[in-house]
Amino acid sequence: MSNKDNEIRREEERASEAARANQKARYNENARKNNKLWLWLGVLILVFILLYWLFSIGMFEDLAGTING
Repeated sequence: MSNKDNEIRREEERASEAARANQKARYNENARKNNKLWLWLGVLILVFILLYWLFSIGMFEDLAGTING
């Protein structure tokens, strides 16, 4: 093999490693965004469950004045 072939192979390896690193960084960023979305969805669901529970036991019904009688 010639010296030029070795240089070309090294350049291809560097480009390949750079592409892999770039893809991994993009994947991590997207995973972070997905995790935040799932976290906020869970928080919203818990808030709705809490509100439903409070209305079902009547605490907020008295405050909101929705009870007849």
